[in-house]
Amino acid sequence: MPQNCPYVSIVIPVFNEEENLPELLDRLGKAASGLGKPYEIIFINDGSRDNSLSILKEAALKDGHMVVVDFNRNYGQHAAVFAGFEASKGEIVVTLDADLQNPPEEIGKLVATMEQGYDVVGSVRQNRQDPLFRKIASKIINKVTSSVTGVQLSDYGCMLRAYRSSVVKTLCASKEISTFIPVLADMFAGRVTEVPVAHAERMKGESKYSVWKLVKLQFDLMTSFSLLPLRATMVIGFATSILAMAAAVVLIAGRLLFGPAWAVSGIFTLFSAVFFFMGVILFGLGLLGEYTGRIYQEVRRRPRYVIRQTVRSGEAEERR
Repeated sequence: MPQNCPYVSIVIPVFNEEENLPELLDRLGKAASGLGKPYEIIFINDGSRDNSLSILKEAALKDGHMVVVDFNRNYGQHAAVFAGFEASKGEIVVTLDADLQNPPEEIGKLVATMEQGYDVVGSVRQNRQDPLFRKIASKIINKVTSSVTGVQLSDYGCMLRAYRSSVVKTLCASKEISTFIPVLADMFAGRVTEVPVAHAERMKGESKYSVWKLVKLQFDLMTSFSLLPLRATMVIGFATSILAMAAAVVLIAGRLLFGPAWAVSGIFTLFSAVFFFMGVILFGLGLLGEYTGRIYQEVRRRPRYVIRQTVRSGEAEERR
């Protein structure tokens, strides 16, 4: 098979990872060569503000297997992965983080599993080296994601995954702005499995996922793939209405039986109930606004990202 028709495409988003790139390039090159199959490595520079782009461009100009897609600014990991998908040519497409927490040496395990006839192969991190908070948050997100989407996976947060090219093409044809690639891919795939992979501690650089980003990711996931939040709000609204009517009956009965003094003594309870109902209403309005905002984003049909340049060995393709 000629080099311009790779069998495996490795897609790696990069955002401010200059400290990890030298080791990643060395280990990744050895791991990819060890596959014994034609391959390409696609790095997506997601608006890095450090020296990551220079390191990647220098490596790409020397290595005919490498392609560097450079964004004009930071668009986020999922947009970067989609750009890598659209640039990929391989029958099997593997995604990998640039922080070396998922060892590149595990790529061969995913490729071998894909060759057993699977459409998507996920990975489950063994002996995770993340802080306790990240482990707890990950477990909560995995449980909520499984409940909301109906897609049963053990580890949604692991970037090391493999996809059949047919699934990748379908993903690229899905133009919604906000989405979650692992769940969307499993919806389009026929056979899906997971394999255990090693996990290492981040030795250099900082994690790009703060507490707020994890919360935002989970909320995006729930509102992108399910109407459950709207339905839950409707159920809460109905239940609080029943409770309000019951409370009104109790207050009226108390006034008739015990006089006006009894009704006054419960005024603070009434205030609490009113504020609670107001909170439910505001939450419901905010949730409806979130869905409406997503519709607004979709109908504008803006691109997910803008590519400034694409760098290959011996050439630099400019895009504006």
